[in-house]
Amino acid sequence: MSSYPPSKNVRQLSSSKAFPWESSLQYLKGVGPNRAFLLGKLGLHILEDLLYYIPFRYEDRSQIKKIAHLKAGGGGIETVFGEIIGISLSETRHRRMKIVDAALSDGSAVIHAKWFNQAYLKDLIKKGSKLMLSGKIKANYYGSHALEMENPQFEKVDGDETQIHMNRIVPVYHETKGFTSRQIRVLIKQVLDKHADHLPEMFPKELINEHKLLSLSEAIVQIHFPQNGTDLSQLNQGKSAAHRRLVFDELFLLEIGLALRKKGRTEKLPGIAFNVSDSLLKPMKKRIPFQLTDAQERVFSDIQKDMALPYPMNRLLQGDVGCGKTIVALMTILIAIENGYQTALMAPTEILAEQHYFSLKEHLEALGKSVYLLTSDMKKRMKNETLEAVLSGQSHLLIGTHALIDGSVQFQRLGLVVVDEQHKFGVLQRAKLAEKGLRPDILIMTATPIPRTLALTLYGDLNISVIDELPPGRAPVLTQLYYGKRRAAAYQKVEKTIAAGRQAFIVYPLVEASEKLDLKAAIEMFAHFQKEVFPDRRIGLLHGRLKREEKETIMRDFKMGKIDLLVATTVVEVGIDIPNATMMVIEHAERFGLSQLHQLRGRVGRGEDQSHCLMIAEFPISKEGKRRLKAMLESTDGFKIAEEDLSIRGPGEFFGTRQSGIPELAVANLIRDAALLETARQEAFSWVADHPGLDDTVSRAIRACLERKWKGKLEWLTTA
Repeated sequence: MSSYPPSKNVRQLSSSKAFPWESSLQYLKGVGPNRAFLLGKLGLHILEDLLYYIPFRYEDRSQIKKIAHLKAGGGGIETVFGEIIGISLSETRHRRMKIVDAALSDGSAVIHAKWFNQAYLKDLIKKGSKLMLSGKIKANYYGSHALEMENPQFEKVDGDETQIHMNRIVPVYHETKGFTSRQIRVLIKQVLDKHADHLPEMFPKELINEHKLLSLSEAIVQIHFPQNGTDLSQLNQGKSAAHRRLVFDELFLLEIGLALRKKGRTEKLPGIAFNVSDSLLKPMKKRIPFQLTDAQERVFSDIQKDMALPYPMNRLLQGDVGCGKTIVALMTILIAIENGYQTALMAPTEILAEQHYFSLKEHLEALGKSVYLLTSDMKKRMKNETLEAVLSGQSHLLIGTHALIDGSVQFQRLGLVVVDEQHKFGVLQRAKLAEKGLRPDILIMTATPIPRTLALTLYGDLNISVIDELPPGRAPVLTQLYYGKRRAAAYQKVEKTIAAGRQAFIVYPLVEASEKLDLKAAIEMFAHFQKEVFPDRRIGLLHGRLKREEKETIMRDFKMGKIDLLVATTVVEVGIDIPNATMMVIEHAERFGLSQLHQLRGRVGRGEDQSHCLMIAEFPISKEGKRRLKAMLESTDGFKIAEEDLSIRGPGEFFGTRQSGIPELAVANLIRDAALLETARQEAFSWVADHPGLDDTVSRAIRACLERKWKGKLEWLTTA
């Protein structure tokens, strides 16, 4: 990547200052306070919002056909333009379905548009209105020669602006009640007519040419009003040259933010340079009944190198379920403790925090180190004792939920923060815990594999380590799908598993019955299993509303083999390791998310015996539900599962990224634009390396754009 000289950017900077990016839309011609309020519902407040309000689809209206030339049954979408010569509202006798029937003429013939159960259209479409209709052509149901469109897309076209609504490729925007796509189109055209030639360019010409990008002005114009002849499929897939330029801009600015944050951590903030000797590690390794995998050793070596440096470690440790992240975290904790520092481990749920407490306490107390647990439901006396132990330095490791970030929690000398299942916490929550020490090292763990594209956006400021190897001797879990009618066959497999001396889980989505969702609830089915299905087996019940002592007793009994079958809710999704449990049954599997299904499956397959996961699904199953179940049947690879999950849900929902603190992506799609993300990342990190602080002349336009785009989220940039 090149370092670009400042002399070629002087003119662009003066124009960037003059361009009214942040002007309120209220003051545009034809808007005013009332329409500005409606636009605000679409997230449109200022000029920049409007220009970057990208059409969600495009229609080719350059090929408007005469009605007389149309034929029924072609299957394709046709577009016609004409005048409404008649409109009626009727109701069918049997189903009481209301039908709006509008007759449209273009002078060559008449076509009927019919809309079902949309009676309000009778008041919206008037005789004499000029309408654009797009839809499939069919013959009249009763056999007449008249042609029809059922539920066609339509748009009223009148006034002097018809040239932007027809005879061209037309952008279609998401609407809100009271403000139509057509009105948005008119507004954007008004702004572009006035400002298109003056849009400021944040990049130097060399960078634009190097990556074969359109100029910003050309890209904005073409994305809203493509030239006739532009490939319609490319437009509708977001792959046009105009889309490519705006996607590059968006990803570049995102990665610039990540690069600045990473650079600020490594260069500006002094941290703790740990002595990474192994005086505590050797006796700990002797205690564990297995040898570390090569992947675990490699990842721990990365962590040791980070901890030895004189600035804060910020490392993401990811790996599939059962790969052994907790042992790596324990070894990391021991380094900090050996250096005289306290450590904290934050987990998203009480049961996961408790699981960590029970397992890590056993190892640490054997080495003479103390472990405390802090959760929001603790009794006051016990909580006060814990807080005092943390403040006095008596606590070497404090494990807890989000209760750890409470103001009452004060450490004497916090040196390491471990965050488990990071995606369930916001960036600022993580930072709030880190602020309780003097820039402690941070290790973030997740058992939900993250697709590379999402990792580069969510965690692009972190160093990433992956445990890509399971312990030896483990066979992939065999997964099968049973529909509700075959539930008895699934239960027979459970019985055979228990009879062979193994244990099983049966997981339900809810704790109590819900009339709304009509799910089989764990509490009800627990009694059913005890009395009718497995009367001779020892059955336990685990859910989030039990007291901690009750959960501890149940899990201890299950681990010791005193319980054959554990009926549970999704509290067992993470953190439970029972090697003798070889059967997982997931009831109403169609209702679970894909990553959750994979996590639940990961509760078995932790020993050397073959394990099974039986998914029981009930009809009807949504299209997305079928995709999730299919993905589970086809793969046990967590990274493939994660890629499919990202594809199904989209970046906005995957991991709750809307709560992550990162600016949302308006144009880019992390699946479609993965290659461009890599390019933008390389360019952005190179730019920050060559232009530290973005305070030189050549970077001023980029900095101004960054500040606008990240407004309200700039604290994210400076959060350690």
